[in-house]
Amino acid sequence: MSFPWAKQYTPSHPFMKWMDERLPLPRLVFNAVGSGYEVPRNLNYFWNFGFLAGLCLVLQIVTGIVMAMHYASNTAVAFDSVEMTVRDVNWGWLMRYAHANGASAFFVVIYIHIFRGFYFGSYKAPREMVWLLGVVIFLLMMATAFMGYVLPWGQMSFWGAKVITGLFGAIPLVGEPLQQWLLGGFAPDNAALNRFFSLHYLLPFVILGVVILHIWALHIPGSSNPTGVEVKSESDTVPFYPYYVAKDGWAIGVFAILYCAMVFFFPNALGHPDNYIPANPMSTPAHIVPEWYFWPFYAILRAFTQDFFFIPAKLMGVLAMFGAILVWFFLPWLDKSPVRSGTYRPLYKKFFFFGLLPAMAVLFYCGGAPAAEPFVMLSQLAALYYFAHFLIIIPIVSAIEKPKPLPFSITESVLGSDEGAALAPAAH
Repeated sequence: MSFPWAKQYTPSHPFMKWMDERLPLPRLVFNAVGSGYEVPRNLNYFWNFGFLAGLCLVLQIVTGIVMAMHYASNTAVAFDSVEMTVRDVNWGWLMRYAHANGASAFFVVIYIHIFRGFYFGSYKAPREMVWLLGVVIFLLMMATAFMGYVLPWGQMSFWGAKVITGLFGAIPLVGEPLQQWLLGGFAPDNAALNRFFSLHYLLPFVILGVVILHIWALHIPGSSNPTGVEVKSESDTVPFYPYYVAKDGWAIGVFAILYCAMVFFFPNALGHPDNYIPANPMSTPAHIVPEWYFWPFYAILRAFTQDFFFIPAKLMGVLAMFGAILVWFFLPWLDKSPVRSGTYRPLYKKFFFFGLLPAMAVLFYCGGAPAAEPFVMLSQLAALYYFAHFLIIIPIVSAIEKPKPLPFSITESVLGSDEGAALAPAAH
């Protein structure tokens, strides 16, 4: 986003002038993350999680490349190659645990980033494309993480692959051929492991490309902010550098402390013990579960236990699992409220904090619990509310809710009110 008052890039050094005329990379950096990029002055720490997500992606790519140098995508030696990397390669243990816990850190950051968007209405016009690209990034992350979970070829890797790829078999007519094409056979084996390794290596670079589009789309309307009020004057903004670079630096420090604590002191806390047992197609684990970041969608999958007329329960579960993410694509048009921020929407705020967040917490818990009562019933209730929240509650609330008065400007929300305060339904 370019404002008339934004500082313009004017190189003074002869070499920088020469470079700017032929390949304006310094200008690009200056306008993207430097003093030439103006951002709202009232951003809180929830806006640091976008930058942290980019940091996590870089960490995953770097550690993943190093891990790939020592990994053998062959079912006979895949498990041993991972163990060899940890035990025999210099700093291999650090790369393995940084990569495994980096995936969890990435999803923690992304979940906070997404739910910040839910609460502060970051999906509303004119930022629909930013939101849609963000959902695409999340779907690519889910695919990449699933394929990465298969690569160690432990018990949970093998049986997780068998269960998840088996879901495609529920699709009428094309399900079983699609499943066999995905696996390269009738069950997870060498062909599947090679496919998953290739795609797991490739997809992070695809994610990086979509992230660039995501940031590009963001720079057109500019960043949203906690009030939802658009920028009106120079006093509403500050340069990204040095103000938010320093703020992001503080957030990186906190993140690094927590991340290093997991890598160095609790490296296996989020992993499943069965994945330290080599894959055995003849021995089924007592409780098959995916990684923790898949749990809410796994709970929705298992919530369907009865056929509905001619639709099998398994197919309904598959459709609901994918639909739980696909519904986010329609959120900019489901929520018709003229006010963005949940801070000024009292009814929406109640449903968010006392409805959506508890429902997600229940789905997280039930997704990692055994497929037995009362967890199945709790999953069903939470899944019912989850879909009702997006498809029924949000449209109704946006139509009947009376928002609180909005501040006249971003500056007013920071420095105090004045007599020019506007009412909530004001256009913005």
